[in-house]
Amino acid sequence: MNELNDILAEISGWLWGWPMIIMLLGTHLYLTFRLRFPQRMIFTAIRLSIKKDPGASGDVSQFHSLATALAATIGTGNIVGMATAIALGGPGAVLWCWLTGVFGISTKYAEGLLAIKYRIKSTDGKMQGGPMYALERGLGWKWLAVLFALFTAIASFGIGNMVQANAISTVTAESYQISPFLTGAGTCILTALVVIGGVKSIARVCGMLVPFMAFFYVIGCIAILIINADYIWPALKLICVSAFTPTAAGGGFIGATVMTAARFGIARGLFSNESGMGSAPIVAAAAQTRNPVRQALVSSSGTFWDTVIICALTGMVIVSSVLAYPDISFDNGATLTKMAFSKIPYFGTPLLTFGLMTFAFSTILGWCYYGERAVEYLKGKRWVTIYRILFIIAVFLGSVANLAIVWNLADCMNALMAIPNLISLLCLSGIIVQETKKYLWDGQLDKDMDEDSY
Repeated sequence: MNELNDILAEISGWLWGWPMIIMLLGTHLYLTFRLRFPQRMIFTAIRLSIKKDPGASGDVSQFHSLATALAATIGTGNIVGMATAIALGGPGAVLWCWLTGVFGISTKYAEGLLAIKYRIKSTDGKMQGGPMYALERGLGWKWLAVLFALFTAIASFGIGNMVQANAISTVTAESYQISPFLTGAGTCILTALVVIGGVKSIARVCGMLVPFMAFFYVIGCIAILIINADYIWPALKLICVSAFTPTAAGGGFIGATVMTAARFGIARGLFSNESGMGSAPIVAAAAQTRNPVRQALVSSSGTFWDTVIICALTGMVIVSSVLAYPDISFDNGATLTKMAFSKIPYFGTPLLTFGLMTFAFSTILGWCYYGERAVEYLKGKRWVTIYRILFIIAVFLGSVANLAIVWNLADCMNALMAIPNLISLLCLSGIIVQETKKYLWDGQLDKDMDEDSY
């Protein structure tokens, strides 16, 4: 097992190296310029995300679709992952992560558009879509669509399940001395109660959890920044300078080159917001929307909230805290974040614990839906029940097991998901531009689409 883990770690390191970073960031930049900077429509996107499209086809509202995607995206990676990027790449990693989120809005826009453009209606009237349908219906590449669905199904048991369940059991054991077996059993029961109801149940719970947990986490970040008020400007200045010039060790930070800061910051941004990975379009396809561009805009706002806001706040909190409190250690990302939040009297540590638990649980719910749709695409609806049972069992196993090998396998699957998805985005970019011109550039954002193809 140790040898297998070492092999997977090496493969993961190669897959998430500079070739993947260049591929993802290059797609972000290409789509940003070709789509005339859809980032400028972000406030329109936010407005659409809380509106309903009466009479539009779909299974859940645009808000619940976005909430489910955010539930799967906003996880422990936003809290611990940002700290890890700073620990390895220095303060400059924060700016590179933020820039990746800004440009990633375009890719998430394109993914949402293709999800609606190529979605289908199943025999039971449910909407199904995502990169596998764009690859099959848009490009005729069934074999590549099957590979994407297979990678997604496997990944759902890793980063979307066992890793998150382990985070919950670890936090409860460290903070409240609760046995991982009890935590695992409780998480299993809660997961089963939600996922058995399908997409509407998952979306409804995520719609309640996501705004609630994000609000309290942001409030916690703002409280720390108020406490660290004298260090906000120095932290911001250090982040910007470190992103473009080498930094020496000192002031609580390790030394880092510009390339190191860029690598870890970009990688964390890409991994955090999942723009280009192809997961979020699976639930975007279920949205009730008038046309592909409306949902594309709503989907793009997910990257804005995830990386441009939450990851940026986390980065500022950590950097300002390191400047303010030299006792904060760089041993690992979890320690770094925990010590930063401990500076809030009485409520800091419980707030972080609650945030980690709710973020992780919501990620389990969101990825369960992604896995279900992938399995249904591969084997048909009758296999969904079997998948749910295995998924719930995996929640318990993840709570009590050593997950080094699962982490590395999950990283590999996530990278392998991105490759076919990026191919579909680039090859179908002409369709994306055509649909954008029809509904957005020509001022027909309220026009209903032709649904004869469903």
